[in-house]
This record gives sequence, C-alpha cells and structure tokens, in this order.
Amino acid sequence: MTAFCLILLLTPMHAAEPQAENWLAKTKIAPPMTVPESVSAWQKQRGEIRAKLNELIGDLPPRAPVSAFQIVSTEDKGSYTLETIQFDNGAGEIVKGLLFVPKKATAQSKAPAILYCHWHGGQYDIGKSELLGTNAVPVAPGPALAEAGYVVLGMDAPCFGERNGQGPDGPQQKGSAGEMTASKFHLWAGRTLWGMMIRDDLTALDYLCSRPEVDAERIGVTGISMGSTRSWWVMAMDERPSAAVCVGCMTRYEELIRAGMLKAHGIYYFVPGMLKHFDTEAVIALAAPRPMLFMTGDQDGGSPVDGVRHLGDIVGKVYGLSGSFEHFENVIYPGVGHVYLPEMWQRTLAWMEKWVKGGR
Repeated sequence: MTAFCLILLLTPMHAAEPQAENWLAKTKIAPPMTVPESVSAWQKQRGEIRAKLNELIGDLPPRAPVSAFQIVSTEDKGSYTLETIQFDNGAGEIVKGLLFVPKKATAQSKAPAILYCHWHGGQYDIGKSELLGTNAVPVAPGPALAEAGYVVLGMDAPCFGERNGQGPDGPQQKGSAGEMTASKFHLWAGRTLWGMMIRDDLTALDYLCSRPEVDAERIGVTGISMGSTRSWWVMAMDERPSAAVCVGCMTRYEELIRAGMLKAHGIYYFVPGMLKHFDTEAVIALAAPRPMLFMTGDQDGGSPVDGVRHLGDIVGKVYGLSGSFEHFENVIYPGVGHVYLPEMWQRTLAWMEKWVKGGR
C-alpha cells in the first residue's frame, strides 16, 4: 500500500460544512414574502412582482410570431398524429418541437392541451425527445397524454436536443460547456439564459393556443426538475395556462443556500438580483388561484424539504385569500429523491383531468 493510500485511510473523512451562514450574514436578501390581507391588496402586489420579474430576466427580444412556425413532418401514429415543428426564435436559433394531435381533436371539436417542459438531468442530447421516452417520466408522456385526449407540445430548450452545440461557440461547445457559453453571451446582451428559456416556452404557448384543434381556455403545463421550474414560471408570467403539475424543483433559494446545495442547479437557473427582492414564493404565488400541484421527494437535495414546506405555507395563504384552498396541493413523498414515481404520474393525469379537461 502506498503512503498516499495510508494517508487516506488514517485521515478522518469529514464532510465540509457549508459556509452559507458566513455569506448570508454579510449579504442582505429579501425576507419571506408577507401575504396581504385582501385579494385587492394581493392583486396590486402581484402586478409589482411580475413587473420586477420581467425586469430581472433581462432585455429579451420580442417573441417570434405564430406565423414563424412551420410543420416539418407529419407521422400517422394511429390514434394521434405526430408533427415535427420548428420556428426561428429571432435570436439566432431554429427551435424544433414535437406536437401530438389526437385524431378526435378538430377545429369543430377542440381538445384540451398540455405544454410539456422537458427536464435537464445533464441529458443535453434528449430535449424534446423526452416526450417519446422514459428517461425522466415512468411512461412516454407524449403518446400517453395524446391518447388521454390532449394536444401536446414540447420544444427543445436552449442547449438541449437539436440545440445542443448550437450556441454562440457552435458545435465545439456542447453540453454544460455550451450552456455556460450561452449564459455568458446573454449576460453580455443584458438578459439571462433563464429569461430566454421562458421566452421560448411562451412562444410555444402562443403557437399551441393558435392551433385550430386546441381549446385555448383549457391548457395545462407540466414537467419534472428543470421542466417543473419552467412550468411554474410559465404560470407566473402568463395567464393562459389553466393549471400546472410540477414534479421536483419546488425550491426556496434561501433554504437551498443554507443547505449548501447551490451545486444542485445549473447556471441556466440563476436570475441576477432576484434575492434582493423576493424568494421563489413570490413567483409561484403569481399562479393563484389557478390550480397547481407540486410533488417533491423529501430526499431531493435540490429542493431542501424545509424550503418546500416553507413555500407551501406561504403560497397556501395566497390561495386562501380567494378561498381557493383546493386549487393548491403540496405533496411531499417521504424517503424519495429526485424522481418521477408511477404514483406521481397517476396524480398528474388526475389533476389535468379535473382542472384542464374539466375547464376553469
């Protein structure tokens, strides 16, 4: 045995303690959001929060018009049609997506729809193709939701799927390196990668609402992990989605910092200056009183469970202002990590059946 190995064996192995308390003690961050006492007061506060969020995510270029979308290919899948679509996002990239259209959905018999937001998982090559596989969800969500009667749309997020290696440095920078390059570029341009991601999601929502087969009054949004965070931001920034299901990533930033788990989230996720104004309860609460279901494992390091509970308490009070208690559920799974359980999928289907198919 080498001397190096002896040192490893004889030296006590202690986990490094987070230095968060030292950092936080010297930094002024926003306190937990105070929920006002009336709906009218909340509506005023709500408008101010949304305006600040739009400012913080940066100077985004205008969204591409619906006319920019093209259907690249169409496949008959029996009970539904699968379309590959694309649009020029007006910021240097062609963005591709998958659209599942049940054959029963027509301009005369409009169907409810789901905007599906794929996860991160370090799986940069997958992106929209998550809809066709089980890399993140226990079933292939695209076909499953289409067969349940929904028109389903999912797009490649920046740096994922066919956009992996399409950042400012091109194919030489893929994966996390490409994600970092894109983030640097956007910061120089006065905007954030996260803002551009949400911008593309809202552009996809524009298109989904425009489809003749879609009932634009019955649209849900869902995803796991990064897809979950994209979902609750879409709900926060736009009034059109009727409901959402978010699996994982119900993360309150102060608790994340205190747990020493900033490492659990990639650079795409961070919005400069946000904690000067509010934590994530302010974002999630903007969806109220529209139905939102959160499902999180208590062993998910990227969403410390004390923060999940704290978020649930504050957001639940906002829903309570309008008496919409049943519209908000914060389910915590004991002994579960960052995964999508079959039971969670069944809850997702039931939530969308009740609040999207059933209408507002």
